[in-house]
Amino acid sequence: MTLVRTLIAASFSVLFSACASTHSNSPAPLVPKNLAETLATTPQLSSLSNLVAVAGLTDALKAPGPFTIFAPTNEAIAALPQKTRDSLVANPDQLRAVLSFHVIPAKVMAAQVSNAAVKSLNGAMLPVAKAGNIVTVDDAMVAQADIQATNGVIHTIDRVVMPPAPRR
Repeated sequence: MTLVRTLIAASFSVLFSACASTHSNSPAPLVPKNLAETLATTPQLSSLSNLVAVAGLTDALKAPGPFTIFAPTNEAIAALPQKTRDSLVANPDQLRAVLSFHVIPAKVMAAQVSNAAVKSLNGAMLPVAKAGNIVTVDDAMVAQADIQATNGVIHTIDRVVMPPAPRR
């Protein structure tokens, strides 16, 4: 009888140690995401993610890059006049021009920003500046910097910046 109890105890011991090795309390490792996926899974950037899809830019933001996106938050997009938002959504080319003005074809961390105008993806020059820890883009301020993605970085901004009107 003692031998049977010993065998049963040993079996339970092996069973529980096997179960313990397959279950972990540590969180699953984070899977790196590209810029489009990062926008789509960041709640404060859901409006921008939707506009990127409407403009047909999702695949561009999945490309190898590197890119830096100065990403207007949901609140920044909501602050646009309704007429402007409706006009942009109705005209994907115009929307694409505005959104691509928020992207530069390089990975620039907040610490690397210098006072300069940089060429955006739409071809217009985008003024960026830094004073201490404060980074600005045109007349917008960076609210959260250095959100990493596999193909670049995102800095959230507190307003939508509009590209300059084309010269005629």
